[in-house]
Amino acid sequence: MASADAQPGKDAAPPARPRRARLPRLWAVARRAIIRYLPQRLYARSLIIVIAPMIILQSVIAFVFMEKHWQTVTMRLSAAVTHDIAAVIDMIETYDDPDYSEVIRIAQERMGLKIDLLPPDPLPAPGPKPFFSILDQALSDEIVKQINRPFWLDTVGNSNIVEIRVQLEHNVLRVFARRSSAYASNSHIFLLWMIGTSLVLLAFAVAFLRNQIKPILALAEAAESFGKGRPMPAGFQPRGADEVRRAGKAFIQMRERIERQIEQRTAMLTGISHDLRTILTRFKLQLALRGAKIDVEALNQDIDDMQSMLEGYLAFARGEAAEDTGAFDLDEYFGKLREEARLRKRKLTIELIGEPEVHVRPNAFRRLLSNLIGNAFRYAKNVKVTARHTRGTLAVTVDDDGPGIPAEQREEVFRPFVRLDTARNQDSTGTGLGLSIARDIARSHGGDIMLEDSPMGGLRAVVRVPA
Repeated sequence: MASADAQPGKDAAPPARPRRARLPRLWAVARRAIIRYLPQRLYARSLIIVIAPMIILQSVIAFVFMEKHWQTVTMRLSAAVTHDIAAVIDMIETYDDPDYSEVIRIAQERMGLKIDLLPPDPLPAPGPKPFFSILDQALSDEIVKQINRPFWLDTVGNSNIVEIRVQLEHNVLRVFARRSSAYASNSHIFLLWMIGTSLVLLAFAVAFLRNQIKPILALAEAAESFGKGRPMPAGFQPRGADEVRRAGKAFIQMRERIERQIEQRTAMLTGISHDLRTILTRFKLQLALRGAKIDVEALNQDIDDMQSMLEGYLAFARGEAAEDTGAFDLDEYFGKLREEARLRKRKLTIELIGEPEVHVRPNAFRRLLSNLIGNAFRYAKNVKVTARHTRGTLAVTVDDDGPGIPAEQREEVFRPFVRLDTARNQDSTGTGLGLSIARDIARSHGGDIMLEDSPMGGLRAVVRVPA
């Protein structure tokens, strides 16, 4: 009996862990072990994916073939040979023939068996059983079942002859039978063909797989080089399957986009320092003349210019900021655009083909169109906007009758802080970022902006984005 001051449960065994709770832990351990011992390279894992199902399938086929077809055929052939031997024994014991010449002739000509009658000496000692021999097992079973007399059997070796000795009442019957009569000897040809064909197919699969892995390795090397700040490997081009080529093209576009962003941000910092230095110089001059009458209106104009520049820089810096995709109503936007054209005394023609609602990032896309159409309003009197929304693509064309841009300078204007004095009058409050922001927004949507000659005599800007 336990003492009264014993603490209950102190020596009790801990409760057994429920079996259901142990299963996830065992699965986690097995998963970690599999991951640990699996090859880490893609090529090796791909080979396992190709080879493992082939080996499993061939193993199942070989097992079924050996278990069903080969064993069944061998048993039936052994049963037939044993049946012939039993018939020979019946003839020997039924017909009184001193030399058994007729029985020997019938057995050789009709049954394909070479028989001899030996003196009634004891049978040889049983030899070692082969480790794996369907023939030995099948023949032994059939002799026991059909003849049921003492016998000795020799099926060991690659000989084409099987020797069988049966103990009779007055002598010993020795039978030589062809191995092919009791054994499906050509079954190994099926296995050889299966293995040989598999090796040939595996060689083709390895060669093909190697060619498919090379583009992935090249893409990984290019990405690693870019991550380390090195130039792209010489001769790198997207190759391989369609998915690999798409990944390669996406990587090249991503690299160009990052390099362009770095270049633009560097140019932005240079432009900021230059533009703000000019305004600060004006402030210094105004303060130096503080003893005289200060031009308050000039100071206010400089402050407005600085505010406009800073707003432009901030807009450029967050031009690709994350924004959720939403519906953008072109009809509503074009309605506001007509009001703006009326206030600025510009002639505006709008044509909309397709559904007016598109799925883009609304604020960014509104800024894109405003920058393009605002430039057209600034430098032209007549503007035409055509929007085509068909098959998941939106194409917006802006034509004007302004001075246009020379063909050799049309890519230059997309660089930050670029202003063309010869083609278009320099805007006093502009920062040269409008087209840069517009192209960045278009490319962030998966599209682009192109500049062409307009039928109206000025410039045509074409925006194409998925919508």
